[in-house]
Amino acid sequence: MLFKPELKDDAKTAGKRVARGIGRRMVSLTITLLILGGLGYLGWNAFQQKQTGRGGPGARPDLPVPVLAAVPRTQDVPVYLDAVGSVRALNTVTVRAQVDGKLIKVNFVEGQDVKQGDVLGEIDPVIYQAQYDQAVAKKAQDEALLANQKLDLARYQQLAASNAGSKQQADTQRAVVAQQEALVNADQAAIDNAKATLGYTKIIAPLSGRAGLRQVDQGNIIRAADVTGLVIITQLQPIAVQFSLPQQQIVRVNAAAGKGVLAVDVFGNDGVTVVDTGTLKGIDNQVDPTTGTLKLKAEFPNAKFQLWPGQFVNVRLKVETIEKAIVVPSSAVQRGPAGTFSYVIGPDNVATAKAVVVTQQNENDAVIASGLSTSDRVVTTGFANLSDGARVLIGTDDRAPTADLAPRKRSRSPDAKGDSKGGQGKDGQAKEGQARESQGKDGEHRGKRERGEGDQKGQTGPAPAEPSGGAAKSQP
Repeated sequence: MLFKPELKDDAKTAGKRVARGIGRRMVSLTITLLILGGLGYLGWNAFQQKQTGRGGPGARPDLPVPVLAAVPRTQDVPVYLDAVGSVRALNTVTVRAQVDGKLIKVNFVEGQDVKQGDVLGEIDPVIYQAQYDQAVAKKAQDEALLANQKLDLARYQQLAASNAGSKQQADTQRAVVAQQEALVNADQAAIDNAKATLGYTKIIAPLSGRAGLRQVDQGNIIRAADVTGLVIITQLQPIAVQFSLPQQQIVRVNAAAGKGVLAVDVFGNDGVTVVDTGTLKGIDNQVDPTTGTLKLKAEFPNAKFQLWPGQFVNVRLKVETIEKAIVVPSSAVQRGPAGTFSYVIGPDNVATAKAVVVTQQNENDAVIASGLSTSDRVVTTGFANLSDGARVLIGTDDRAPTADLAPRKRSRSPDAKGDSKGGQGKDGQAKEGQARESQGKDGEHRGKRERGEGDQKGQTGPAPAEPSGGAAKSQP
């Protein structure tokens, strides 16, 4: 057999390469494990700090949880039904002329409060005054004729009594007098008609309210057939609000209305302030089939004119009052998978979760039907680290938190000041080194620029002496 030393050398070289690869992999694996271990330690430490609620490394999980507590109170709680309604005027009248003519005078200002019976405008009365005078004159003429006929009747009656005249003539004269009396009565009716027509030349306000915008200006011909009329008057005091409630509340509202007058409150634009309080005046006799709601109407005095026709408002109808109800702050009621509950603090300051039944709840208070008593203490703040059976430390809410207009200035410790001074020294040294380095770079750039210029000149003329690049770099 022939001996081939090349094979053994190749095997040794391959073994060394494999050993080097394994070593590199072991180093990479070791570094990766160290990084993962460090990250795991940091995560575990942060988790422990979050659980204990302490920022330092020596946090103790057995410390009590700081909370705020409140005692349930007993009070009478009104029950309201909330709805959205629209303001409507009790009476709205379009004031129209009752006769045709020229509008010669307007006696109101747009947006003015007018009283019932005020003269809003005047129509030229010349024609209607002439018709009235004509009717009066006609009556005077007929009355004079009637007086003469009555005298003739008296003469005929005397002659008939003495048998000097015909009784038929006396009876005929009596009928003529009756006809003339009827004609005088007709004249009086014509006078009354002409007087009424003459009175229509003054446009009168039919009710008290607020005048709107004028529809006809002075000097125009106004007619009784005009649709727009002269002005629209809207009654603002009192005023009505119409709102709707779900049909499920019909029985409850009817039962409450049967006991007495129900109060209705109207809220302002903020949804919190009650701007007016009125009474429920009417309930519709049928449910709207398209919406499944029942319409109701309430009346308000509107003393300060805070309600305006066409305005949308939030209303609440008081249907009953729960007497001696147990009330707690709304923040004391928590919700879990099994329903509502509250943390009740025992005598040993241990919080226990207790199921409660809530009758009604708003932004501030909650009415508890069962589960709490006035002797209990319930947690209102501090639920982040609280659990069933945890010890608590009850704090006081004497100091109300105030909002800062801007972030406050951070205070520094003496060590931080020393570090800042040292940092300033280091920054100064670093800046000096950067300045020197930048100057050296500028010199180098200048040297390169000069060499470039020399090369360009060498193409057309004698080549100048080459500048020293090292001298340019060494410039301070």
